Amino acid sequence: MSAPRPYRTAVIGAGSIAGDAHVPAIRALPGQLELVAVADADAARAERFAAEHAIPRGYGDPRELLAAERPDLVVICTPSFTHTDLTVAALEAGAWVYCEKPLCGSLADHDRILAAERATGRYCAPVFQWRAGSGAAHLRGLLRDGVLGPPLLALCQTTWYRGPDYYAAPWRGRRATELGGATVTQGIHAMDLLLWLMPDWREVRARIATVDRDIETEDVSLAQVSFDGGALASVVNSVVSARQESYLRLDCRRASVELRHLYAYRNGHWTFTAAPDDPPAPGWDAIGADVPAHQAPQLADLVARMRRGEPPEHTTADARRTTEFVTALYKSAATGQPVARGSITPDDPFHRSWWPPVAR
Repeated sequence: MSAPRPYRTAVIGAGSIAGDAHVPAIRALPGQLELVAVADADAARAERFAAEHAIPRGYGDPRELLAAERPDLVVICTPSFTHTDLTVAALEAGAWVYCEKPLCGSLADHDRILAAERATGRYCAPVFQWRAGSGAAHLRGLLRDGVLGPPLLALCQTTWYRGPDYYAAPWRGRRATELGGATVTQGIHAMDLLLWLMPDWREVRARIATVDRDIETEDVSLAQVSFDGGALASVVNSVVSARQESYLRLDCRRASVELRHLYAYRNGHWTFTAAPDDPPAPGWDAIGADVPAHQAPQLADLVARMRRGEPPEHTTADARRTTEFVTALYKSAATGQPVARGSITPDDPFHRSWWPPVAR
């Protein structure tokens, strides 16, 4: 029996995240993926990117690429405000999609993508590569199996630094184009990992502020979160922190687990501390094979599931609770009131935008 043909793969967006992360992830799957084209709103940039990365064709119009190339898989690495329309267009063109964060800028847009999935029978996988690391998978298994006891307290901290050079890009720092600030552009990976590990969240109380940067979006956000089962969490997101760190801590009844890193982690970034009076069984802190939190392992799993005709492990439907959480955080910050999960319905202005005009 001959080997299956590689999936025709296209990249939309010719920026640094595409070149530094996604093209290497695609190239790491020879025989599975064939990188046939790249598109960018700047046609010259697409041509330069294609030449630099030995991609056969570059396009200045993503829709022209979709029509001409008929890709099986599209990797979207464009500015945030374009994600929803490009994802829907790629699904309607018959492709599966691997889309950078934030997947969209509202619950209404998230539901548009879900509707396009149902209509086309194709899937979109959000780029939440921090779920793909072996440490997170190990911890999720421990929590699922009750080895650690119930989670009681969590700390989730994304304290990064983004200065004038970063915000020199005209689409950054603007609500209409970046969609959100430190919360969704920087903090979303850690928050998504927290929500993936914890029970369903119940309520969020939040504040956002622009304390220093000359931008429309927030450069700091703070949130207090409650979860099913009674656990509480504190969430901090920042782009004004000179000493940068990503920090996640879960205190459970029988142990504490901590993750300290910056943009990507490996097994060595995890710390496990057993409770002195009722520790877990021996070996609970042995993660196993070291799979980094990177786009490559998440993409490899996505392609394997495409071959089997299965949905992605990390689906648009599952990611909706992260979009709902972000929406609730912004609504709480805008109104000064706590926001319960499930309370933002289609008639709520925050269902359509994270930045509607509101009266306190």
